Amino acid sequence: MLAARLYGPRKLVVENISKPQINDNELLVKINSAAICGTDVRMYVNGYEGVDEKNPRVLGHEFGGVIDQVGKRVEYYSEGMNVAIAPNMGCGICNRCISGNGQLCDNYTAFGINMDGAFAEYVKIPEKAIKLGNLMETPKGLKAEDVALNEPLSCAYNGSLKCGIAPGDYVVIIGAGAVGIFHAKLAKMFGAAKVIMNDLSKERLDLCKENEPNIITYHGENLRDFVMDSTEGCGADVCITACASAVVQKNSLDLMAYGGRINFFGGLPKEHQIVPLNTNLIHYRQLIVTGTTRASIGHFRKTLSFVADGLIDLSGIVTKRFSISEIEKAFEYAENAVGLKNIIEF
Repeated sequence: MLAARLYGPRKLVVENISKPQINDNELLVKINSAAICGTDVRMYVNGYEGVDEKNPRVLGHEFGGVIDQVGKRVEYYSEGMNVAIAPNMGCGICNRCISGNGQLCDNYTAFGINMDGAFAEYVKIPEKAIKLGNLMETPKGLKAEDVALNEPLSCAYNGSLKCGIAPGDYVVIIGAGAVGIFHAKLAKMFGAAKVIMNDLSKERLDLCKENEPNIITYHGENLRDFVMDSTEGCGADVCITACASAVVQKNSLDLMAYGGRINFFGGLPKEHQIVPLNTNLIHYRQLIVTGTTRASIGHFRKTLSFVADGLIDLSGIVTKRFSISEIEKAFEYAENAVGLKNIIEF
């Protein structure tokens, strides 16, 4: 089969490798569609621990496909079934796992991160993923690319839940990428009165506005004044920093209304991870500052139903589609933030 394997920083090679062999407790899935994530780009640019010339890794953790082979001892699943796969697997034993937060397990494994992923024609689904519920039948009517987009949507949902978005809230989202527009769609679904989106790129803001016409976009140097003008001087009830910027995290406190909630959704590189915050703003405005990472299997299944039931429309999120042989070009688009989301189709 064809697969894109990472051998080190900027060494992504499309090559013909052996199709995975499954045992009686495993499944083989033929990939339909796999999306490129910011994590994929960071691994491509910087490399990843344990990945080198002798130990290449197939990237890709946002994907769906159709079951090609079923192990003899696997129940329920059958050949030809369309499936979605939540990529993060916990140990299944620790307190975090049994509370439903396997994505936070100290010993978690994930497709395309520390095991082979979906930038290949086939991927093996291990017994643990089947038993823990990472594999699920795709609701009828969903497009293959919708299934691939569900993983980042589920991560955004995790962040939204931490913010407690309520009907009538004023929501500010900083970062106009695919994750930013997912946050905007979820905020509108939860009943936000106004969703204000800010980004350094006017082009990306325009793409988001085109996709979700009911949001308010701002491209300028005085976001605070714009937010105050747009909220009758109250400030934002919710702010989500959907970008990897220490400055954005620092300045977000000054945008908030009393009792506001902030989600630091975008992680920061190690050299910028210490951020000075005016804690008096947190104290006197009674702000809640939280962070989220990844998504649970429960989040993943819930957002998949949002899309299937028409609560969230993912059409227009995919900017460009590539074949596996064009994956370097696809990564170039993703690295340079061209469009919203780039997809590898099989």
